[in-house]
Amino acid sequence: MSPSEQVLNLCLNRHKLSFRSSYLGQHHYRARQAITTKKILAAKKRIYLSTLYIGKTQHELIDTIRIALKAQPGLKVYFLTDALRGTRETPEPSCASLLVPLIAEFGSDRVKVRMYHTPNLTGLRKKWIPKRINEGWGLQHMKLYGIDDEIILSGANLSSDYFTNRQDRYHLFSSKEMTDYFEGLQKAVSSLSFRVLPDHNSEGGRYSFSWPDTNTGPSPLSNPSAFIEAATSLLTPIIQPTPRSEPLSPSTDTSVYLLAQLTPLLRPDASTELPGLSSVLHSLSSPNMACSKWMFTAGYFNIHPSLSSLLIASKSENGTVITASPWANGFYGSSGVSGMLPAAYSLLSRRFLERVQRTGRASQISLREWRLGTVGEPGGWTYHAKGLWITLPNDEAGPSLTLVGSSNYTKRSYELDLEVNAMVVTKNEGLKNRLKEEQEWLLKETKEVGIDDFAKTERRVSIKVRLAMWIVSLVGGAL
Repeated sequence: MSPSEQVLNLCLNRHKLSFRSSYLGQHHYRARQAITTKKILAAKKRIYLSTLYIGKTQHELIDTIRIALKAQPGLKVYFLTDALRGTRETPEPSCASLLVPLIAEFGSDRVKVRMYHTPNLTGLRKKWIPKRINEGWGLQHMKLYGIDDEIILSGANLSSDYFTNRQDRYHLFSSKEMTDYFEGLQKAVSSLSFRVLPDHNSEGGRYSFSWPDTNTGPSPLSNPSAFIEAATSLLTPIIQPTPRSEPLSPSTDTSVYLLAQLTPLLRPDASTELPGLSSVLHSLSSPNMACSKWMFTAGYFNIHPSLSSLLIASKSENGTVITASPWANGFYGSSGVSGMLPAAYSLLSRRFLERVQRTGRASQISLREWRLGTVGEPGGWTYHAKGLWITLPNDEAGPSLTLVGSSNYTKRSYELDLEVNAMVVTKNEGLKNRLKEEQEWLLKETKEVGIDDFAKTERRVSIKVRLAMWIVSLVGGAL
């Protein structure tokens, strides 16, 4: 093992699983949709889907699940979404109203729908903050798509734009141990969430929203402190690393470290994602990593200050940041406060570049913006990918490490939202090549931007946007 590999491995003392690297794949969005449909139809025992929301028009997905439930009487399906986002359109059609017909048809013992509500939005704050922006106070943001003994980790939600014109990442893991682990995590969070059932007497919504007596602890809306105390007792043992019962096989060339960030539910905070990622990035400051390379991407660029400091402090000879162009931002053209977000993220990108310049790292670290057309116009795509790739010194095969999952790596991700990620570390040459291809695929539609680009008229950020950013921060929210 090289000194560089030792640096990485010493920093990754986290919950760890291993498997043959040939079982891991990344798929183009159309192929991913077809693969997911095929796997759902072939499911025999379980399907669990954890996401921010399921698009209210995803009738094809629901019909596919319905066919699978009819074909396999022993199949059970579990949904976990966010309560704020999943009910925002009520009494119009919503994620909640989309799912309850499955419960009505197959029963609540085979189909379970839970919606998590943050303990950070209660009382007067919940009453007065508009629905369109209240998700800035915390969300269920985990993306877990488990089917029998396989799981897809992604940053994507289950809505039409992700299936058609939104760039994201999808990694398929064939591992019963890993799939079991994440099912246990989803069920634990579900026991801290509201139950959704059909209610034909409800006005317009067609569903009921309740807190079962069997849940772990009281509702976050009635007693947030006791809710967090109960959540801490339940979740801390699940996400803490545990020793393997068996030694790794000599043939194992790829390891996966399962990371979770559940900060709003834990006192004290026992989350593993931010510490694990920080340890790895800190390793890049070692002289042994001077010839390494890294690539970091987030669709909404508001990277946590500690992580940006570690990236800038790295000794790597080349570092690349990819983020969405304002014209590829998912909020481009939105009405109200949401429409200010592309400009806000642009301002944050500029501040990052200014930091890079002040530290004398401009020749080693570049910022690139992804754009394919313009959001809202024919052929226009949005950019939602997130992740990290690290290539060890003098390794032409490709990255030895990647991070894939739900996190946007922001202060909000590490203070307000629920996130999961997998850190994949590999020595397999074939997998390294595939990760390198993934990098090239994401870089294809990017263009490097510099400080001068932000001075252009169309990139100037108004006082109104700066004021809105300050107000959101002042009242406890985050971008």
